[in-house]
Amino acid sequence: MTPEEVAELRARRYNGTVVHLQKVHSDLLVMRVRPDFARPEQQAGQYCTLGLGFWEPRVEGCQVEDLKPDELTKVVRRAYSISSSVESEPGKLYDPSLTDWLEFYIVLVRENADGRVPALTPRLFALKEGDRIQIGEKVAGHYTLDPVQPGDNVVFLGTGTGEAPHNYMLWSLLSRGHTGKILSACCVRYARDLGYAKTHARLMERYPNYKYLGLTTREPGLTKKVYIQDLITHGELEEHLGTALDPSTTHVFLCGNPKMIGVPTRDKKVGTVTYPQPPGVIEILERRGFKADVSATKFKGNIHFEEYW
Repeated sequence: MTPEEVAELRARRYNGTVVHLQKVHSDLLVMRVRPDFARPEQQAGQYCTLGLGFWEPRVEGCQVEDLKPDELTKVVRRAYSISSSVESEPGKLYDPSLTDWLEFYIVLVRENADGRVPALTPRLFALKEGDRIQIGEKVAGHYTLDPVQPGDNVVFLGTGTGEAPHNYMLWSLLSRGHTGKILSACCVRYARDLGYAKTHARLMERYPNYKYLGLTTREPGLTKKVYIQDLITHGELEEHLGTALDPSTTHVFLCGNPKMIGVPTRDKKVGTVTYPQPPGVIEILERRGFKADVSATKFKGNIHFEEYW
């Protein structure tokens, strides 16, 4: 494609500007996008779409892509949970009224095991500040803090960039003076993948009811080498929370790897529930008296989940 054709496509298909890029490392970034339109109304935990044209460059070292000529002018889109850095500066909570952007926390997918070629993230990681992008005009999602009462204990359990909506929810709770205990645990492969770790360390110093746990599965040392399911079954989660996981006073939010979440199959006709194996967090907690949301019946329990892929 000629530079003129690319410029015309960008002008016609894009409606946002990248105003901030922070590379945590080569495969992880925090990005802020300013829409051309008024920033949509939103609740912590919701998502919107990001998109880039197939004509855009990709970073090196990713699965080879073979595009057909008629695909070059198309835009690839994906939904991303809206994240939050929680603070605008160290020691000061973020004030959304002073900003006009949305923040996203994105991991580079270099290759898919099922053979599908990653289309969007290799292009997102080639962006620079000032570049243009497509952003969805609608923010949506039912993964919100609506069921939480002011004195409830709130536990956020995430893997990788599944931490994104939990950061936004944490900001919401802290900014409104939530009185219950709050614990956020994020499980990653290596400590370097905990992109907001320094922020959480400062927040723990300021808010005595908040605790952050960074967990790694491939690296002992600075963080605990453990999976989230083990954290619950071994009783360590309750130790860090400082109280029992009581279904009457606790809401648990799950986002990330579906194997961690473990959404069951429910057969309404015969009344059976089948959990995936090995056990995910939903099975472990439901055996302790918790109840997961059921979207088919709009039932709201005290386990809320957003599958990240």
